Amino acid sequence: MSASQPTMQAVWHGTVIAESAETVLVEGNHYFPRASLVQEHFRPTEKTTLCPWKGTATYFTVQVGGAAHPDAAWTYDQPKAAAAPIAGHVAFWRGVEVRPV
Repeated sequence: MSASQPTMQAVWHGTVIAESAETVLVEGNHYFPRASLVQEHFRPTEKTTLCPWKGTATYFTVQVGGAAHPDAAWTYDQPKAAAAPIAGHVAFWRGVEVRPV
């Protein structure tokens, strides 16, 4: 795990849904601090998954305008010790573009 240097943006449907210079890079995914999310674009879902070394992830649907992208963001609110730096951070996949500013 390493802290990234450039400011990163998460973009879906042409809208910036998160931006931070303090992401944490894990397995190729930038984890954004929860405070960097544009909260109006996120709705919690019931989905969870289990990672052997990170713990249990919970998911969010990303919403922009009338479009919804189910389970496109996830977080480890109480990660295992090995993944402690990503506690309170959110990562994206499945069509959400994460790019440097």
